[in-house]
Amino acid sequence: MQSPPPNNNLPLVMLVDDSAANLLAGKAALSEGCKVLTAGSAALMLETLEWSKPALILLDVDMPVMNGFEAIGILKARPETRDIPVIFLTAMNDGASELKGLALGAVDYIAKPFSPPLLRKRVELHLLLNEQKHVLEDQKRVLERQKGELQNYNDNLQAMVEAKTKTIIELQHRVLGAMAGMIESRDGVTGDHIGNTRHLLRILLSAVVRAGLWSQETSEWDIELLCQSCQLHDVGKITIRDSILKNPGRLTDEEIVEIQQHTIRGMEIIARLEEGGDDSAFLRYAKVFAGYHHEKWDGTGYPFGLSGESIPLLGRLMAIVDVYEALTAERAYKKSFSHDDAARVIIGGKGTHFDPALVGLFEDNEDLFRQTGK
Repeated sequence: MQSPPPNNNLPLVMLVDDSAANLLAGKAALSEGCKVLTAGSAALMLETLEWSKPALILLDVDMPVMNGFEAIGILKARPETRDIPVIFLTAMNDGASELKGLALGAVDYIAKPFSPPLLRKRVELHLLLNEQKHVLEDQKRVLERQKGELQNYNDNLQAMVEAKTKTIIELQHRVLGAMAGMIESRDGVTGDHIGNTRHLLRILLSAVVRAGLWSQETSEWDIELLCQSCQLHDVGKITIRDSILKNPGRLTDEEIVEIQQHTIRGMEIIARLEEGGDDSAFLRYAKVFAGYHHEKWDGTGYPFGLSGESIPLLGRLMAIVDVYEALTAERAYKKSFSHDDAARVIIGGKGTHFDPALVGLFEDNEDLFRQTGK
């Protein structure tokens, strides 16, 4: 009767002992469930490990030339063998020896003379633990790889979102620019009134932040968003008749009342944009700019006749910027002012038309206003 073919899937165990009887007994006890390599000395074990890597080493402690304690030190020092679990076989029966072996990296102790069934069970247990350890390590590697793949996916997704967001923002800017251009063309403005207004507002906004004024409000500012939303400050003018906007002569009282309505109508237009949508800081800012940039510090402005700090801060800022830019812009009914002439008007309106603190910041940053090219 032929013997069954060898099972190459059995775990490989190395048994190291200077006693031939122990080697035979150990091999007989383990051969049913393991492939067993034997070595009669620590030196032979180290030589064998150069071409074979067992799943477990059973290592005698008390051997000549090189004992088990010395041998495990070499095993744990070598990267290729440091992860192989080692069980000590020993006739020593003292706690100090066991503690020393465990401190050196052994996973267990089996006393000699060993019981074959006990030896098998202890070896099976540690082989199972080692197998589970490898499974967990494999799972960890898989999870790390999946984590890396997910991170790459998230990074790519983030890049796609950022690119899409950038495209949307650029589209919004073009739409705003087109709307602002339409308002400028109807208002008889030459030059880049909206672009200059945005630039000048950024100067004053930054000056307020640097000065530490109104810090509770300014801590929530997004200056770039504010500069974009200010482009809608005159959006209400799209509802005003061309015969009024482009009139080169003096307006009647009725026409003055109508043109002043562009502030209210601008707020109404923006309010309609807000309907049914999420809260938008952009539109909230724009509504303040549209509704309050013609209010005056002394209460003689429009449309609400507010005075002092009851006028929203953004409205007070926009009042300075809008007047300066209107003075220095050329229109169908007027020539442009020089910077110096426009600055005198702003400074002359300190405490009447304009917030005194903001006029002070205008004076501190006058050179930056001059650099707009006026």
